[in-house]
Amino acid sequence: MHPAPSVIAFTTFSGLGFGLLAWLGIDASPPTGWTAFAFFFIAFALAVGGLISSTFHLGRPERAIKAFSQWRTSWLSREGVCAVVALLVMGLYAAALVLADMHLHVLGWLGAVLSLLTVYATSMIYAQLKTIPRWNTPLTCVLYLGYAITGGALLSGRVGIALVLLLVMTGVQILWWLHGDGAFSGRKTTMETATGLGSIGTVRSAAHPHTAPNYLVREFIHIIGRKHTQKLRVISILLMAVVPVLLLLLPFSHVAAALAVVSHIAGVAVSRWLFFAEAEHTVGLYYGMR
Repeated sequence: MHPAPSVIAFTTFSGLGFGLLAWLGIDASPPTGWTAFAFFFIAFALAVGGLISSTFHLGRPERAIKAFSQWRTSWLSREGVCAVVALLVMGLYAAALVLADMHLHVLGWLGAVLSLLTVYATSMIYAQLKTIPRWNTPLTCVLYLGYAITGGALLSGRVGIALVLLLVMTGVQILWWLHGDGAFSGRKTTMETATGLGSIGTVRSAAHPHTAPNYLVREFIHIIGRKHTQKLRVISILLMAVVPVLLLLLPFSHVAAALAVVSHIAGVAVSRWLFFAEAEHTVGLYYGMR
């Protein structure tokens, strides 16, 4: 699929923001006062900024509010509802910590659950799509939740937990790639099944179904060379996990911690670009472009 920058920013930054909110919500001894304000400001900026960036990919951004009405059937709508409720709950939790030094445990845990539920809803927007075999797996949900929790641990200063999670997410990411590489062929979908003409023999594409590029071709068909894919995968793992782990193993310093966070975010952004660029929609078969 076409890797739109707005969607990459959305899935990268909103996950980090909600992951940080989740860790702040379950913290047994959370920061208070100005320290709490700084942490919550970063979390809300990432979460809200990511959500806002997602609207830039819409044809009519002013109609984004209508997405909230379809929560019974749409994971996109459920994501929006969960996000708003999570931000409201965590806003109250943060206000109590910042303004009154009050730790409302129940509110924090509720906000943490809602934050992770928002990330889960985001992942299900993609994991539910049977037309994109690479995404249509429970591993997609594990990937999104894992990155949110890992990034949140890094941003909240949980070095020990972050080190373990970075190693775990390296394995999850590699497993997701390996599964995805064989997902399309595993569905046994071909030009014959795509056109419905398999009963009369082998089907070949002599020309595209349309004389000019259309929405399907622009958004759902994106070709990336295998050599570039492998190179970007290595870069993603290096930035997402290897560099942060090395930096966190050094004697603690705020500079090293900040560089570890920046490197991790860059690595996740690269993996998100691949997440969309490598995704093959079955409509590509109909257009003879797989």
